[in-house]
Amino acid sequence: MTISRSGDADVLELAEILRPVRTNSEVLIQVAAAGVNPIDAKTRAGRGGFPAIREFPVVLGNDFSGVVVEAPFETHPLQPGTEVYGMTTVPRAQGTYAEYVSVNEMSVVRKPPTLSHVEAAAVPLAALTAWGMVVETARAHEGQRMLIHAGAGGVGHFAVQFASYFGAHVIATGSAQNAEWLRTLGAAEVIDYTATRFEENLAPVDAVIDLIGNVSDDTATRSLTVLRPGGIIVNGPTGSWPTLVEECAAAGVRGTGYRVSPNGATLAIISRLLGSGDVRVAVDQVFDLPDAAAAHRAIETGHTRGKIVLQVAEI
Repeated sequence: MTISRSGDADVLELAEILRPVRTNSEVLIQVAAAGVNPIDAKTRAGRGGFPAIREFPVVLGNDFSGVVVEAPFETHPLQPGTEVYGMTTVPRAQGTYAEYVSVNEMSVVRKPPTLSHVEAAAVPLAALTAWGMVVETARAHEGQRMLIHAGAGGVGHFAVQFASYFGAHVIATGSAQNAEWLRTLGAAEVIDYTATRFEENLAPVDAVIDLIGNVSDDTATRSLTVLRPGGIIVNGPTGSWPTLVEECAAAGVRGTGYRVSPNGATLAIISRLLGSGDVRVAVDQVFDLPDAAAAHRAIETGHTRGKIVLQVAEI
């Protein structure tokens, strides 16, 4: 599935292109399923990674789950036939909305046997983003009060689980229909953003995981009012809060954006949590590869429970 220009979801085109050639430390993978993320839609629309595109057509998609076709060398741990998953970086590399992808070995790990390819493809980018924001940046720990916006989304549902796993008291914003589900993921409190302004009657928190920014109802700026002095807000969506640094400084809190990168070592840790059942992945909708435009329209609504996945092939 390719794009040759920016635009709405209809610019996605099914096409035949050359199979990628594996080189050096790369692993050639036959893709079974590919995750769909907001950054894919942003890049397709001319934002996100689009300015870095140097030639067309371009294959989008960062997440994948599939089977190794070619290993870097004869004794490499990931030999042909091994089920793996991971992520790549578009447009620096070819994306995963395709039958094959060649990825640096450091970005690939064995797929947890408890997950299907569709479930596994939903994990890497969202889970690594959540881990980076919650564990590495906000330092989730026992006794910490953490507010997580959009807790039911792709990144959000992992963020809630990681924060809870490490002992934080999690307050998640979400719709009423997702409230009970968010509690099963580990949220101690759920605020229905459609009925309540979260800053009203909320005791100060130590950290905010901002997965919305100011693109909706000034969510990011309003979050500053519930942070304790010296607390931290971590903003995720690209371009959603251009004045983050200035506003945080004026409010006397710490503020930072976060950008994910492929990390097989961290994904291996997440794999163990998935395998043990301490963390689970939610797949909202599955589309066949030719229906990628419909998948993009769905992700652009901003109202998914968990992840959207493309089924590329039956493996």
